[in-house]
Amino acid sequence: MSKVVKFYEFGSPEVLKVEEEAPRAPQAGEVRIQVRSLGLNRAEVMYRTNTYTERAQFPSRIGYEAAGIVDAVGEGVTEFQVGDRVSTIPGFSLNQYGVAGDSAIVPAMHVAKYPEQLSPEEGTSIWMQYLTAYGSLIEFGKLKSGDVVAITAASSSVGLAAVQMVNDAGGVSIAITRKAEKREGLLQAGARYVIVTDEEDMAERVQAITAGKGANIVFDPVSGPYLEKLADIVAPEGLIVEYGWLAEGTPIFPVVPALVKGFRVQGFHLSFHVVAHPERLKAGISYINQRLQSGAFRPLIAEKRFTLDRIVDAYRYMESNEQLGKIVVAV
Repeated sequence: MSKVVKFYEFGSPEVLKVEEEAPRAPQAGEVRIQVRSLGLNRAEVMYRTNTYTERAQFPSRIGYEAAGIVDAVGEGVTEFQVGDRVSTIPGFSLNQYGVAGDSAIVPAMHVAKYPEQLSPEEGTSIWMQYLTAYGSLIEFGKLKSGDVVAITAASSSVGLAAVQMVNDAGGVSIAITRKAEKREGLLQAGARYVIVTDEEDMAERVQAITAGKGANIVFDPVSGPYLEKLADIVAPEGLIVEYGWLAEGTPIFPVVPALVKGFRVQGFHLSFHVVAHPERLKAGISYINQRLQSGAFRPLIAEKRFTLDRIVDAYRYMESNEQLGKIVVAV
């Protein structure tokens, strides 16, 4: 029997249950993974609370990110074999393929090998964050040396991946966070500058850092009414990339600043990217793996660690917003 995490109603982390069920064999185009580690994802919280793009059909599994060993492959799968060390790429339906548990089945197109020197905890902490940063900054933003990138929610795993990516490209990373206690951790993680919005005026600090030019790229998962504030820090003809919608309230498009500055606002969602652009996905995986192997990229794991029987505590910790880096669950 396998252990799986399910929920039967929308709500707080307490609705999650660890249950046992017989594992199934993978069907055509699928792989089955013996899970070693899970990485928590903010989208899962939205899915569990019925604020995500997909509505859960009960009982529903949960979980986008897992690392482990392939122990079975379905018909037609040739790129993976039993024994491969792999981790999952989010973008599949959680109603069909939630990975939280000790065994998970996912489509082969949502699986990738990761460098041997990484642990399973690190292996489960790469694709969501680095591919989101890659698609937003490298593909959309055409990030180049000297570009200034303002990164909101910078203490998240995606934010930290963006810091590393900006630094690797020779850009200037500005990490933006609400809490002063995260300043030192962000500096140690490589951020060139840190702005604490509970204590500092974000627009004034960005203007001071950039000598009044603004950020070439603003990388943001908050959206909502916050979009108006981002219009104040983006450079003329710059780019704001929205990869999430954490804020409550309807986004208000800043028409006048957009007219005056001529900046763009573009959305990025990894689920669409994986399915619609497999060639871009392949390029992104190669780009990221090269830098993981060289050490230029290294996922940062949150200090607090959890086991599968404490999955409720792990999600409570995520929703406290106290962490710096990826929250992982050992299986």
